[in-house]
Amino acid sequence: MPVIVLVGAQWGDEGKGKATDLLGDRLDYVVKFNGGNNAGHTVVIDGEKYALHLLPSGILSPGVVPVIGNGVVVDLNVLFQEIDGLEARGIDTSRLRISANAHVIASYNRSLDKVSERFLGARRIGTTGRGIGPTYADKMNRIGIRVQDLFDESILRQKVSAALLTKNQVLSKIYNRSAVKAEEVVQELLSYVDRLRPFVADTALELSNAIDDGKVVLCEAGQATLLDVDHGTYPFVTSSNATSGGACTGSGIPPTRIDRVVAVMKAFTTRVGEGPFPTELHDERGDYLRKVGHEYGTTTGRPRRIGWLDLVIGRYAQRINGVTDFALTKLDNYDGLDEIPVCVAYEVNGVRHDEMPVNQTDFHHAKPILETLPGWKQDISGCRTFDELPKEAQGFVEFVEQRIGARISIVGVGPGREAVIERHSVLGS
Repeated sequence: MPVIVLVGAQWGDEGKGKATDLLGDRLDYVVKFNGGNNAGHTVVIDGEKYALHLLPSGILSPGVVPVIGNGVVVDLNVLFQEIDGLEARGIDTSRLRISANAHVIASYNRSLDKVSERFLGARRIGTTGRGIGPTYADKMNRIGIRVQDLFDESILRQKVSAALLTKNQVLSKIYNRSAVKAEEVVQELLSYVDRLRPFVADTALELSNAIDDGKVVLCEAGQATLLDVDHGTYPFVTSSNATSGGACTGSGIPPTRIDRVVAVMKAFTTRVGEGPFPTELHDERGDYLRKVGHEYGTTTGRPRRIGWLDLVIGRYAQRINGVTDFALTKLDNYDGLDEIPVCVAYEVNGVRHDEMPVNQTDFHHAKPILETLPGWKQDISGCRTFDELPKEAQGFVEFVEQRIGARISIVGVGPGREAVIERHSVLGS
């Protein structure tokens, strides 16, 4: 049975949670392999909306084992808030598994994230201020705290004290903030130990055994391709690898065991935070798409920036991730438009670019070259097969498919879990 990697093809918020939910009854494991509570999945089930930030969206599917992999950074307070919120709504969370090697977000990392972003002023990156970047920096600097460290109080105390040797200097002497007391951090982290213990496991081993046993495993990315720290629009990126390669390092599943890569792409483009955005709209059409799509951040509540669908980005995502199947979401958001512009290339200083410019400066100055497709001016939310779509909507999907280098296997036509057209199975060939 297959191992599937699910990634975002744009700047996030494409609808990865819905794609996971669609496959839910055919999955055995769902693994979150990167990021933390700086992103969110919104899933609508029977009219009920569930907003998840740290937990894998597979936790909403009965029988699925949700896994927080070693590549995730975990805010334990947020983790248990989410668990409590789901339990209060009747969702069983007892199946959750957490890698002993995942890193923990300490209170001082949240403090540093917020104060450093304010310090940057106009040069800010647009982070969520949740300590994600500083925690990944600690990981790379080999001064991080892992989940397993919480079960050895002596080791935990040593690691916290060592980390604060430099961090307190930065907080007090650069940012004029009070120094953090190591014992307070230690006691806060220890307060989670008893509740955390039943969830912690060698998840890489468990996943390897599951694959050997023929189980279906989905590796679910947080954020998206253009937010990947290596392959995204640096420096306006996240601090982890949100592309398909990150699924291997963030879960312990080797690349030879991955069968399919599914990229979720919204029928238009959005992003939250700073950075260049070639197709961004600043007019009533952008306002319209934001309104009908309810485009506000799951984690921050910030209004998302809106732009036309960008097929240069789509091709880039296909190439970087090795995409075998695309899921195109929110096609129904175009129901009210007479015509739909789509970006097929960029113009940079008089030169046409059919692929992503190699440097940041050119991307920053890129202007979209648009082709306009006809709208369909009717409600498509009730369509359940491709043939039921208006011919103009079919033409839109086929136009996009021809230009991004992989088939569009799933089309989202509404917010509910049932409002989906499955053209091809992503579990088969």
